[in-house]
Amino acid sequence: MKIFATLAAIVGLALSIGGAYLISLSGSWYYLIAGLLLLTSSYFGLRNRAITHILYSALLVLTAVWSFYESGYYWWALAPRLGLFLIIATPLLFAFSTPKRSRMLSSGVWALVTVLLLGSLLNHPTAKQGDLPDKIVNSSANLGNSPETDWYAYGRSNMGQRFSPLDNITPQNIKQLEQAWVYETGDKKGPQDVGETTYEATPLKVGNTLYLCTPHNWVVALDADTGKKQWVYDAKVPTEMQRQHQTCRGVSYQPPRSGGVRSAKVQSSPSEELDPVRCDAKIFLPTSDARLIALDPATGARCEEFAKDGVLDLTRNMPFKQAGYYYSTSPPLVSNGVVVVGGSVNDNYDVNSPSGVIRAYDVDTGELKWNWDAAKPDQTKPISQGETYTESSPNSWSVASADEKLGLLYLPMGNRTPDQLGMYRTPEEEKYSTSVVALHIDTGKVAWVQQFIHHDLWDMDTPAQPVLFDMQTSTGKQPALVVPTKQGDVYVLNRETGKPIVPIKEVPAPQGTIKGDYASPTQPSSELNFKPKKLTGADMWGATPIDQMICRIQFHSLRYEGQYTPPSTQGTLVYPGNFGVFNWGSVAVDPEKQVMFGMPLYLAFVSKLVPNDGSDKGPVNTGEHGLNSNAGGPYSVSLKPFLSPLGVPCQQPPWGYVAGVDLNTGEKAWQHKNGTIRDMTPLPLKIKLGMPGIGGPVITRGGVVFMAASLDDYIRGYDLTSGKQIWEARLPAGGQATPMTYLNSKGEQMVVQVAGGHGSINTTIGDYVVAYKLK
Repeated sequence: MKIFATLAAIVGLALSIGGAYLISLSGSWYYLIAGLLLLTSSYFGLRNRAITHILYSALLVLTAVWSFYESGYYWWALAPRLGLFLIIATPLLFAFSTPKRSRMLSSGVWALVTVLLLGSLLNHPTAKQGDLPDKIVNSSANLGNSPETDWYAYGRSNMGQRFSPLDNITPQNIKQLEQAWVYETGDKKGPQDVGETTYEATPLKVGNTLYLCTPHNWVVALDADTGKKQWVYDAKVPTEMQRQHQTCRGVSYQPPRSGGVRSAKVQSSPSEELDPVRCDAKIFLPTSDARLIALDPATGARCEEFAKDGVLDLTRNMPFKQAGYYYSTSPPLVSNGVVVVGGSVNDNYDVNSPSGVIRAYDVDTGELKWNWDAAKPDQTKPISQGETYTESSPNSWSVASADEKLGLLYLPMGNRTPDQLGMYRTPEEEKYSTSVVALHIDTGKVAWVQQFIHHDLWDMDTPAQPVLFDMQTSTGKQPALVVPTKQGDVYVLNRETGKPIVPIKEVPAPQGTIKGDYASPTQPSSELNFKPKKLTGADMWGATPIDQMICRIQFHSLRYEGQYTPPSTQGTLVYPGNFGVFNWGSVAVDPEKQVMFGMPLYLAFVSKLVPNDGSDKGPVNTGEHGLNSNAGGPYSVSLKPFLSPLGVPCQQPPWGYVAGVDLNTGEKAWQHKNGTIRDMTPLPLKIKLGMPGIGGPVITRGGVVFMAASLDDYIRGYDLTSGKQIWEARLPAGGQATPMTYLNSKGEQMVVQVAGGHGSINTTIGDYVVAYKLK
């Protein structure tokens, strides 16, 4: 009884103190009542009183009823509420100094609650079972300009579909898929790198060569059959701690004007840079020190006719040039004779930051053809030598798409920095922030714009490459564009006109901001969406009732009136959080079956405005997640995930899913938990909790989807029709990149995944490129 009494006293004291404070915040009364029952049980337990069993049995019954009422019959919600109390009860069951009848009562209640708890393991309330249609809707679907065997652009083609017409690998034979080769680049995160050092690259495949970049902007050419190195180009990017990101998602390819594809050559002296040469085809590399480099695909030599010996300075005409504040993380768009470059501008570092201007350069010479600055949207003629672009204007850091036939490119747009302070924005910047903008490829003039957040105060940049396909609708075939957003909407638009194919409505949004700012009274919402329900105290989670209670205290201490609650000095709960429901991994669309595969995730963040002291410097910037200064502005911004004292999310799982949508009907056919805690705990437990992920999927005509992305080190195969996982392979590091697939020279379908980890989410760091094929 002493063991029971001691445990009950410790837990009871914690719950009583915390529970009383929670009530003062208008939270649940349960924790105070439970704490007092525990303390009372402890008191009588020390005296071996029979009433101890009655009191504790009452606590178990109360807790069970309260738990079922709050969370339903769901194991991951019930276990933290009931598990600790069942453990504390164990010594009580063997307290032979108390009457047998009392012990039988305790045992009976304990057994009943345990059986009910274990039974909840058989229930899966978060899953949606069903099947996507398996028939071809559009047999002549436009798959873009990439040959069937190859992968010419980040999303395979400029249409961004992430769909391969290869069908060698099927749900029937995928279990025969095994590792074919592994290549290690040698580029790993170093001690002088920023926390957000990530390996997010998707390789290209041209001819029989793979081209990929590494976090420090090396370009590597590999033999597509064997993975053997052909050449390496090192852009020699200097270390800079003011960058928020040290990453490269991919390179871009300009096919040769002559029409043929030259094979890459094995580099004789990898340590020596080759002299510049004239290039018929080009590989374009964006760098994290704001350069665009053009390389010869055959040798890795710089292209002498492009800009200055193959190197173009992207800081040219920038209003501010702070080191590390502007760079490109995503591959540029190559289309219709131009290479179009966007850029990433550090969030919340300085009110006076570089411009988010979009620029198009001649693919042969590097000559500036046009520039589109969202702050001056009608002035697209090339800027002159002595002029500068608009400071801090909205940028496009993700991947663009293009429809060469329509002559339009599609830009996923971000926000003006400071991201959480809206008082600096002009009407033009307001119009184009957090949107998709269609520009004419030849002039940069605006064709149309669709905004996804009005007056964005949450840094909800449009993160994903728009997906283009021709959609069968009730009114006939339409040129469609699908773009998922951080807030959980999936917008389906006519890509020629920008008009919605799936309806969009305006919904009321919370009000009340800091002085000098305002919040939009309504926000757009697509009829097709993965938005989560509004959080309540009942959604708070933890390993035990104690840390769950602490999460409730945090929840009730923050400002939260649902999605789009404005930032505050109190601290605002942002949900969905800044990882977004969807991020740069976008979605994959099968344009023949007209179905979509996505990876929605759900993590809340906390945003807080911290008054600045009036100086131009402010506090030290700590990266994308942390306290950043907004130098020159009235407030710094603190941004971090909403976590418990144990470092796990405060809202209950699942936090990550895979989901399938029939785009013809707009219906979600299935949704399943995705990912395990295998690499997130000291013990290698493959518990399928439903983990968040960073990366994207690839669909094949064979009916298989490939994706890594989750926080465990696996690449997985899914049956497109049912969404069920049908294959997995262990990766040597985190797979926070989107895979790709191609045919090698022997006609074998290969699947390639970059595995290098993600610095800010602490997955395993590495430098691997891993290929798989059927044995």
